[in-house]
Amino acid sequence: MIKIIGTGRKLPERSVSNDELAAMVDTSDEWITSRTGIKNRFVCTKESLTDLAEGAARIALEKANLSPQEIEMIICPTIAGDFSFPSLACCLAQRLNVKCPAFDINAACSGFIYGLEIAESLISKYKNILIVGADMMSRLIDWNDRASCVLFGDGAGACVVTSGGALKYIRNNADANPEMLFAKSRTGNSPFTNEESDGGFAAMQGQDVYKFAVTAVGEEINLALAKLNLSAADIDYFVLHQANSRIIDGVRTRLKQPPEKFPMNIDKYANTTAATIPILLDEMIDEEKVKTGNTLMMVGFGAGMTTGTCVMVWE
Repeated sequence: MIKIIGTGRKLPERSVSNDELAAMVDTSDEWITSRTGIKNRFVCTKESLTDLAEGAARIALEKANLSPQEIEMIICPTIAGDFSFPSLACCLAQRLNVKCPAFDINAACSGFIYGLEIAESLISKYKNILIVGADMMSRLIDWNDRASCVLFGDGAGACVVTSGGALKYIRNNADANPEMLFAKSRTGNSPFTNEESDGGFAAMQGQDVYKFAVTAVGEEINLALAKLNLSAADIDYFVLHQANSRIIDGVRTRLKQPPEKFPMNIDKYANTTAATIPILLDEMIDEEKVKTGNTLMMVGFGAGMTTGTCVMVWE
């Protein structure tokens, strides 16, 4: 069993508004906001993803009252670090001057919940585990494609996990459908293939992703509630992956719950993939919304198509 004892977040310095994007591609603030809830996003200019991960990690460690040397494992949920190899986690370990097991996992936007389950399975051996969800989608999207470039932002969110009784439920799953949302790997210049690289840009079937998200998230929430013998009314906060405000509102409507139980920050940051849930959680803690004894349900959904759901009673 585990609990979270420290959280942190780090965003790039460069802020990009909808109006700024509208000067680059055929779109508008009204078009983006009405369809996604996004008003702004942060994009790396000089920062590396390791910079963001380090910034979030150091804040989480400070809040946990731990030194980096007290961390015994580093897990980085990410779509792609600064290098194909080594892992982002190893780059972060170097920055923190830590020697411990360090590895990345790729479950796309569900990655943070996957990381929590891995931490829960290993906490009896590793006392303090650092999880940093971090992604730089600005290098994976086609900035000429108005359908995708408006959706994403860069960022990192971190938490420190240790032994405790907070986690009451966790389930990760993949409803395998890679074609719905993907970015191809670059093919290189092997002389043994005629395959040509398409640039490795993200591509998605927007309507299919929307339908999957609303349906799958609702199903996963109901599974968790049934397993714990709870109703939606028993959950203080639903901390959902910040992909689209309409998806979140669709889930909320199905559950017949008030808006204040579904916090959102997608208007400020857009979709930061594996970082959205820990960034939102850190904001909620800073704003003193999360109190001891609160029941939180965190749900991620993303490319794969993956889902991740956990329920914690905050300690």
